[in-house]
Amino acid sequence: MRLLIVEDEEELAETVRRAFVEDGFSVDVATDGESGLFNAESWSYDAIVLDLMLPRMGGMEVLKKVRSRSSTPVLILTARDGVDDKVRGLNTGADDYLTKPFQLTELIARVRALVRRSAGKPSPVLKVGDLEIDTVAKVVKRKGKPVELTPKEFALAEFMVLHRGELVTRTMIYDHLYDETDDTLSNVLDVYVSNLRRKLGKTFIETRRHQGYILGV
Repeated sequence: MRLLIVEDEEELAETVRRAFVEDGFSVDVATDGESGLFNAESWSYDAIVLDLMLPRMGGMEVLKKVRSRSSTPVLILTARDGVDDKVRGLNTGADDYLTKPFQLTELIARVRALVRRSAGKPSPVLKVGDLEIDTVAKVVKRKGKPVELTPKEFALAEFMVLHRGELVTRTMIYDHLYDETDDTLSNVLDVYVSNLRRKLGKTFIETRRHQGYILGV
């Protein structure tokens, strides 16, 4: 999954970025409101973590513009802890509101919950056929037996299950599995798809020629 963090405190932004990367996310960081809005309008994100007190464009204005064009889940992360601020943020279109200081584990859990709900799958354990994906423990089981996946293989399996019933293009997969600094060669995706078919079943991912992929189980 791909996350955008809009935060002007660079040390904090880097700490949050590292935590999400360790949890399996691909992460982009913007340190002012204008850059954050540019990123939000240029790429497809699974969620956005947005500060309110930002240079060049305030977080509330960024939220308004993002929400006018997109339904991407937005979590406001800010030092503004007043009830009025929370009400305004939620009424402007934020999906969640967390105040600083905060625990990284709680932030990650909240963002993951937002992504799942956005996909219509609120449970942290995704089930399809004989396959179970525990998005918290990062454990995959097939017919009750654990299956070892690399972080990117897990991310691809999770993405496909979250988008069950949808045709996903190669571009969509790259947009959600890699950040803006990644220059991975396109044939790597073919390797991941092949590995998942070998580990999770030949029909796990079906190829639609010249269109993309769809979950096959």
